[in-house]
Amino acid sequence: MLREITLGQYYPVDSLIHRLDPRTKLFGTLVFILSLFVADDIWGYGLATIVLIVVIRLTKVPFKYMVKGLRAVLFLLLLSVSFNLFLTSGQVLVQFWIFKITREGLRLAGFMAVRLVYLVLGSTIMTLTTTPNALTDGMEKGLGFLNKVGAPVHEISMMMSIALRFIPILVEETDKIMKAQMARGADFETGDLIQKAKAMVPLLVPLFISAFRRATDLAMAMEARCYRGGSGRTKMKPLHYEMRDRVGYCLQFAYLAGMAGTRLL
Repeated sequence: MLREITLGQYYPVDSLIHRLDPRTKLFGTLVFILSLFVADDIWGYGLATIVLIVVIRLTKVPFKYMVKGLRAVLFLLLLSVSFNLFLTSGQVLVQFWIFKITREGLRLAGFMAVRLVYLVLGSTIMTLTTTPNALTDGMEKGLGFLNKVGAPVHEISMMMSIALRFIPILVEETDKIMKAQMARGADFETGDLIQKAKAMVPLLVPLFISAFRRATDLAMAMEARCYRGGSGRTKMKPLHYEMRDRVGYCLQFAYLAGMAGTRLL
């Protein structure tokens, strides 16, 4: 299951989405996430579904590879859906013991499930089609106006890029520790949910030690290369917009207009 986490990984392939400027993809991801919270009916989610399918096809990333990352948030998905399904008041459809399913709860739970799935897929598309370096440059360039108010934009972008870069590394490290402990008799498979959670506790100490060791090595490497923040730094590959990026922005604003139109239906 740990190897099925796709968030933070980059999938190298030549596609139209890969060639877009990272600022265009960051803005598009933000627009898509905001639209999911604006949508409140089947028309809004239908439009989001069409856009998501088209973008996934344009990425040329295998759909199975992209969807397998959903298993990592399956527990959160089930928990959120259950709360909305059983704790929402309204017209009762089914009732057993102290639990009841209402029409409003069923509608809210369905929309919540779709929203969480689309949030994960939308964020995964951005990381699968954008390298960590490009993501850092895009965030720094796109949020450059915050430098005027003293915000450390470069440092924030660097930290977020490193955090995303460390996700697959820590997942791989956790998998190695689990296999080493299983070879010594540890059991991570049997038992109920609480027992499985307790069995994961011995993983935390070696995982934290490994994470701090990697962070120390990275800090020493950056200091050895005279890293002093973003002041005065130049780019080997400066970002600049192409015609496809301008078309992308136009399509994003059209999507926003269409999502606003669904609220009027």
